[in-house]
Amino acid sequence: MTSLRSRILHITLQRVTGAIALDHSTQEQRTRLDELARRGIRLPRGVTVSTTRAGDVHAEWIEPSGTDTKRVILYLHGGGYCICSLDTHRGLAARLALAAQARVLSIAYRLAPENPFPDALEDSLAAYRWLLGQGISPNQIAIGGDSAGGGLTLATAVSLRNEGEPLPAALFLLSPWTDLTFSGESVQAKRKVDPIFGHNGSPQYVSPYVGSYDPAYPLISPLFADLHGLPPVLIHVGSDEILLDDSTRVHEKLRTAGVESRLKVWEGMWHVFQVFAPYVPEAQRSIDIIGEFVREHI
Repeated sequence: MTSLRSRILHITLQRVTGAIALDHSTQEQRTRLDELARRGIRLPRGVTVSTTRAGDVHAEWIEPSGTDTKRVILYLHGGGYCICSLDTHRGLAARLALAAQARVLSIAYRLAPENPFPDALEDSLAAYRWLLGQGISPNQIAIGGDSAGGGLTLATAVSLRNEGEPLPAALFLLSPWTDLTFSGESVQAKRKVDPIFGHNGSPQYVSPYVGSYDPAYPLISPLFADLHGLPPVLIHVGSDEILLDDSTRVHEKLRTAGVESRLKVWEGMWHVFQVFAPYVPEAQRSIDIIGEFVREHI
């Protein structure tokens, strides 16, 4: 059963969408979200944050005290490939680090429209290869991300497999954006209940990221990729989001391809609800399950 606190927040999000309102410019959205994050996101106790360079990619280490330094999560934040940052996702990354008892390398991959596809993918691949160059074994690395970062997680794994490079031990996806063509039935069916994107339907970020490419290109929309040979995948998604089918369809396609895939649909939850872990019990439970999955595989 959805908690009372979660239902109240769901209603509030439906009424207050100014922070991500699509009538603001991309830069205005970035500024507003970063300001909200700096004011409203408190890091949990027991973690330290330090900046670094993962090759040429700006990044930060988020490390729980007493953590095995060889167990690593490469985290790819969401934001439609156009907005959000290390600031907006630091709290979520820190809670994932604590749940998994792993260091998190959170990267500031290049954003569109200044840097359209394939720049974000190139940065995620560069960061993963940098980790390997630091002597970290691929079987001690998990890659995860939310929304666009979830799609980027899959695209990164597909690219590594295509190039014959070592694959990480596991992948986890939070409300992943896997279909930039918006062909899922939930895009329309969930519009009235989606508190994040329902007021506008489809986000405006497709064209800036895709550029001259076809939105159905498999490394842009990994729902359409060949998914065989990938490591185990965990997918968490809310029942009340237009991108629900991006998760359910990619889960079925992974299973058809012979990949171990676990899907959990959280009743009454919305897009990347895990960001609200300090306030929503279901969000922390989701993070705890993800942490168990990561510990199981790395």
